[in-house]
Order: sequence, then C-alpha cells, then structure tokens
Amino acid sequence: MSILIDENTNVLVQGITGNEGSRAVKLMQEYGTKVLAGVTPGKGGQLVEGVPVYDTVKEALENHPEINASIVYVPPFAAKDAVFEAAANGLNLVNCITEGVPVRDAADMVSFSRQNNSVLVGPSSIGILSPGKSRLGVIGGLKEMVGEIYRPGEIGVISKSGGMTNETAWVVRQAGLGQSTVVGIGGDIIIGCAFADLLKLFENDRQTKGVVIFGELGGTYEEQIADLMKEGGFTKPLAAFIAGNFTEQMPEGMSFGHAGALIQGEKGRPKHKMKLLKEAGAIVVGNHDELGEAIKKAI
Repeated sequence: MSILIDENTNVLVQGITGNEGSRAVKLMQEYGTKVLAGVTPGKGGQLVEGVPVYDTVKEALENHPEINASIVYVPPFAAKDAVFEAAANGLNLVNCITEGVPVRDAADMVSFSRQNNSVLVGPSSIGILSPGKSRLGVIGGLKEMVGEIYRPGEIGVISKSGGMTNETAWVVRQAGLGQSTVVGIGGDIIIGCAFADLLKLFENDRQTKGVVIFGELGGTYEEQIADLMKEGGFTKPLAAFIAGNFTEQMPEGMSFGHAGALIQGEKGRPKHKMKLLKEAGAIVVGNHDELGEAIKKAI
C-alpha cells in the first residue's frame, strides 16, 4: 500500500499553462503519473504535453470523471479559489504547491477542505511521491535522480522543508531502505496536513513499518506528534531530526526562512520539540544523516 497517492491516482493540474505547471506535468508523466486534465480559466481547448486544458474544474471532471486528485500551480492570490473549486467539486486530495499564500487565505483553505472531506497538502508543498506508483509535483527532480533516491519500501517520510525532502528520502536509501510514501507538507504557519495527520495514515498503512521526519523550529506541529504518540495514535518506530539548533540563543519573535519558522516562547524552539519527542518515545537524532540508520535499527 501507500498513503495519499498510488497507481490509481488520476490527476488534474490547476494552473497547467504556467511555466511551473507545465514543467510539473512533464516530470509527472515521465514517472508514470496519470495526468488526465488541466485547468486554466480562459485557456480551455489548449493542450499541454498532450493534456487537455479546460476553463473550470467542473468542466474537466465532466470530461474525465475518474480524476480523484488535484495539484495546484497558481499564483498566491488565486490559490484560495483554486483549492475551494477543487474541494467543492468533490476531489479527495488537493496538493497546493503555491508559495506565499496569505495566512488568512490558508486558514480558509484548510477549513473549507475539511468541511468538504478533502485532504489538503500544502500550501508551499514540494509534492507527494509513492515510489513506483505515482508522484504529484516535481519532488525527486529529473527522471535519473528520482530513480536513484526513491525506491519502493517500508519507510514513510515527512518533511516541512521542500529542499530537504529529497535529502531525507536519500538518507533512507543510503541505509538500504526504500520509502512507502514521501510527503512535503510545507513550512508555512498554517498548512492542510501536519505531521500528526499523516502519521495517523501511516499507522494504518500495512506497507509502512516506520517513519522519519524532518522538522524545524517554529510552530507546534512537532509537539503534536508527541501528543499523538502518548495517546497511542501512532505506535510504529519514528525517527526525527529537528533543524534550527543555531536559533536557541536568538530572541523571541524572530522569523527564519519559512513563514512557519517563527520563535514564540519556548514551544517553537528545537530543544523543546526534541525533548517532547524523546519523552513520547521517538528516536531523535542530532545529525540529519543519522536518520536512515536510526530507523533501520528501530524497525
């Protein structure tokens, strides 16, 4: 098995005619992902890499009713409407790649998606990849690289950082392991799927024997993992690396990189996150390249 996407995932690309959207289509097709249609208002009737373009999600679904997932490549000001349109039309999974989405819009996107029983991954996600089955987005990069880093296996991978998603999957491969599903959740303050949400899915996935995470300073998403583990909601081995120890001496209120990497009191600091995760039973490593061997020993 896997979580979120598999060989039966049929994809709609919102914003398909833009540079990022069209590039993603090509890379997804190379991996074998079934990209059935795209949407760009006012561009209906065009073809992008052989994929038909429609003006609305409704029109795309009327012509391709088997579509069950959407990936969003639209400008920040249009992201909210795109996610709303996908969720309102019954798509079970929406992966929002768009960066720079206003916080209020992101909050509305998360709320609307939940009301419509649609799983939202992102915004600011790099994508989702279930090795050998399907990928959403450019996660993994070119065909040669994605085949080297990603192999079918038993380890789930979740990363706040888009850039470190591939790196984290790679340390799993270096330990001689493969991945079940790899998810870039995005590093914004408000995101659709946090670590804990995905761990619940991995808990019920027979293929997944353990999970590794790349966390960061700021927010409370890592703390939520500790709560979930203490409650018995995730019982499989978990290895974690929390980036940002250099910020421990920085004053409260400073922001670092991602919008969600904001120090606000003790809770958002890496050492606090690491302490809670250890107390909950997670394996917390001091160096990122130790993640692979740590989870290998634990499963």
